[in-house]
Amino acid sequence: MTDASGKLVAAKRRAARLAAIQALYQMELTGEDAESVSGEFVAHRFGCEPEVSPGEPDEDFFVDIVRGVPSRQDVIDAAISGCLAADWRLSRMDSILRAILRSAAYELLARQDIPARVIIDEYVELANDFFSGQEPSFVNAALDALARRRRPIEFGGQVSEF
Repeated sequence: MTDASGKLVAAKRRAARLAAIQALYQMELTGEDAESVSGEFVAHRFGCEPEVSPGEPDEDFFVDIVRGVPSRQDVIDAAISGCLAADWRLSRMDSILRAILRSAAYELLARQDIPARVIIDEYVELANDFFSGQEPSFVNAALDALARRRRPIEFGGQVSEF
């Protein structure tokens, strides 16, 4: 892969991640299912609303995240909760923050083809797009803890037998 094609793939994935966060947020607010919302985004928003994403999203990647999060939400939420301080509850977080963490956790758990550090960096940058306070640092800490537990080899650790 040339540098130019690598940058294009990265840009399309970043746009897909941003759209997935927005779609998950919409699903939480409206109660719509992943099929309906992902279909709406692909048919009516991609390429039509520059404020939705900075470029043309990778549709397959977007759909994978939007369908993958609700299909594994119990596992994802448990994994995220396991990385939070005892007094933090996922249910009490801002909806966008939940969507960011769930999307990133899905990728960390299901997308072994993408390095954990890339996933963390991408979602911290997206958190910076939505928040100006401590939330991006919180996203970084939570995802780093999750990645070190779920992908220890990428961080110089060993896989647990459990």
